[in-house]
Amino acid sequence: MRAVLMAGGSGTRLRPLTCDLPKPMVPILNRPIAEHIINLLKRHQITEIIATLHYLPDVMRDYFQDGSDFGVQMTYAVEEDQPLGTAGCVKNIAELLDETFLVISGDSITDFDLNAAIEFHRRQKSKATIVLTRVPNPIEFGVVITDEHHRIRRFLEKPSSSEIFSDTVNTGTYILEPEVLEYLPANQESDFSKELFPLLLEKDEPMYGYIAQGYWCDVGHLDAYRESQYDALYRKVRLDYAYEEQSPNIWTGQNTLIDPSAKLEPPCLIGNNCRIGARVQIDAGTVIGDNVTIGADADLKRPIVWNGAIVGEEASLSACVIARGTRVDRRAQVLEGAVVGSLSTVGEEAQISPTVRVWPSKQIESGATLNINLIWGHIAQRNLFGQRGVTGLANIDITPEFAVKLGAAYGSTLKPGSQVIVSRDQRSISRMVTRSLIAGLMSVGVNIQNLDATAIPMARTVVSTLSVVGGIHVRVHPDRPDYILIEFIDQKGINISKAKEKKIEGAYFKEDLRRVQIHEIGNVVYPSQIVDTYCTAFEKYLNVEALHHSNSKVVIDYNYAVSGAVLPQMLAKFGCDAVVLNASLKQTAVTAAEREALIIQLGHVVEALKANFGVQVSANGEQLILVDEAGIPIRGEILTALMVNMILTAHPRGTVVVPVHVSSAVEQIARRHDAKVIRTKANPTALMEECRSAPNVVLGGSGEIGFIFPQLHPGFDAMFCVAKLIEMLTIQERSLASMRTELPRVYHKTYTVRCPWTVKGALMRHLVETHPAQNLELVDGVKILNHQDDSWILILPDAGEPVVHLFANSHDRDWVDEILREYRTRVQKFVEQEQGEEASSTEQSVFS
Repeated sequence: MRAVLMAGGSGTRLRPLTCDLPKPMVPILNRPIAEHIINLLKRHQITEIIATLHYLPDVMRDYFQDGSDFGVQMTYAVEEDQPLGTAGCVKNIAELLDETFLVISGDSITDFDLNAAIEFHRRQKSKATIVLTRVPNPIEFGVVITDEHHRIRRFLEKPSSSEIFSDTVNTGTYILEPEVLEYLPANQESDFSKELFPLLLEKDEPMYGYIAQGYWCDVGHLDAYRESQYDALYRKVRLDYAYEEQSPNIWTGQNTLIDPSAKLEPPCLIGNNCRIGARVQIDAGTVIGDNVTIGADADLKRPIVWNGAIVGEEASLSACVIARGTRVDRRAQVLEGAVVGSLSTVGEEAQISPTVRVWPSKQIESGATLNINLIWGHIAQRNLFGQRGVTGLANIDITPEFAVKLGAAYGSTLKPGSQVIVSRDQRSISRMVTRSLIAGLMSVGVNIQNLDATAIPMARTVVSTLSVVGGIHVRVHPDRPDYILIEFIDQKGINISKAKEKKIEGAYFKEDLRRVQIHEIGNVVYPSQIVDTYCTAFEKYLNVEALHHSNSKVVIDYNYAVSGAVLPQMLAKFGCDAVVLNASLKQTAVTAAEREALIIQLGHVVEALKANFGVQVSANGEQLILVDEAGIPIRGEILTALMVNMILTAHPRGTVVVPVHVSSAVEQIARRHDAKVIRTKANPTALMEECRSAPNVVLGGSGEIGFIFPQLHPGFDAMFCVAKLIEMLTIQERSLASMRTELPRVYHKTYTVRCPWTVKGALMRHLVETHPAQNLELVDGVKILNHQDDSWILILPDAGEPVVHLFANSHDRDWVDEILREYRTRVQKFVEQEQGEEASSTEQSVFS
């Protein structure tokens, strides 16, 4: 007799285990389900097997090949174009089935007596026999009713609770005569239970049900998958074990080393070539695959660990599934019912909460707590907040459901009935995220003043006038057009403190979210006169008379983002001529290459119109690049120096605040004007806080991040910067090109080196320990000074990526090039050495 093994299913309810594996190849006791079925067939002298394949067919073909290694003869039928259904795939191979044959599902575990079922089929002279079994809850299965002679009279595929009329269900195993396939159309999708069997009933063909005795489990979902493993370990089903039983109910593979201090509680199963470290606790019900390493002091409470996994020291796994090649690092916890897909990494001290599912090739950061399924993104981060607010891939990391929860977490840190503002840029993705945040805020009883599409400088300006406790601004990330940036501000318009960020993170990760009654749900209002409030403040801090006498012509490139459309109106009010380019909204953010092309275009327009200068405004009104009257761009370090020089010329003995990595040209200009320079950490919040708290600050920021004018508001404002430039150029009677020639000549270069998160701290400590204290400045990163002049090298860890940035600064170009080469080599060698030692330490610690 031939058997048809139906192995085409993709197993969507077993995701993420079946993302890269067909369901019949999912392991039970370290052998694929299909192998257990083949062993069952072989025990009943059925050795000619035809496997019907559709989803990832090569996985099964490569494993079984011709079947000779398994004592059977395997052939394969692949549904190439589309799935044909349970019956259609059998109809597709009808020419191979010229006598009574057996059909068996490739996703169930059973030890039924197939010979008894076949004998029943022949005795009853049946055309189709369905192997049945009795289950406590038949809702998930096809229910069958037979008469006293076992002839099938009625059945219903997967009934609702009100339709249940029997506990006898279809197991997906059939014994059929080849002529029943004539009822099925060729090359067309069809199903045994939905099409063929009802048709046989209608034609009054003899169709019987054989109620089998024994074990049967449809491995159709993750709970059933775990239960079938445990049932097999406890011998509730007869399966062939892949390993010898070394002691009662403990099966161990070849070349597996178990430390004498490890404790194993039967029943458990450990595969070939495994390494079980000192003091490991393995509880009853644990299944460990081949080539698995378990670090010292790990605690395994009934997990199912697939081949090639690495479990770190003191890790804890509880009734979870760890798929192929996954790494669970030191002290990480994967809790009950969680599933981690293949080739993923769970970082040190990370926690995956109960029933959470992680799709393949994901990374859970060290210390992170994962409470929701990780499907689309690549990384589950330890912290919500990075260097600048909350960032993530648009509609992948930052999704509507994420934003609802984030809004609720923020609102839960505020008093019920509090008022906050919410604003955004003009893009559709930002509107979607903003509405989700608003829903979360309302659910915890927080009221919203919705500014809608508003440039962030305007939001920072008006927040202090609206009697709110803070606010949120959503926009496309200034530096990454496929990312969303969500910033939280306090009642004065400055980004919230780290302490408040931690409170929001705590509420989010612990799911400590307040829920209010219906009458306490927050409401939304839309305040008016936002533009008027901003314009009044804008005008208050400008020399309006100078602007009126400037007769300036300025070309403004809006970069297809319409981030500050109020600026041309303001300049027109002051008698300036503003020519606007690229003011239409483009839903897809402008790429870096497109932005460079727009800058070139801007330069040509400035030259052609004989304008005083051009400006490209970006980052929702925060950042800018200038173009002088000759069409030459001014940006980065040159823009920083130019703005510092211009403002200190107008305000000598003032204070400027700049990030730690900008060039020493700032100090040289400050000395000319008897002014003071304060350097801060290289993040926007540090700049804003220092500008607010330090006395006599006249300018903050840099050409890279944007410029702060503290008297207006505590944030970056490109629009006010443009107006201030016109004022300064008019009063000082100079052009941008002439001012540029006055700037100090300083060579300033940067280089980025890959550096894993786990090495960053050790690298910084190494640099501190290997340089004299008097040559170090530790504002942010490690800056190594040359006291003979303004030369220095700064090694600055990136806050969001596994890299460090090297900044070299000097009057001497050769010194800059040489010091960059030297420290680039130092950092690379240190990283290589640390990673080598870490790998060695991991290997040694298994048996420590």
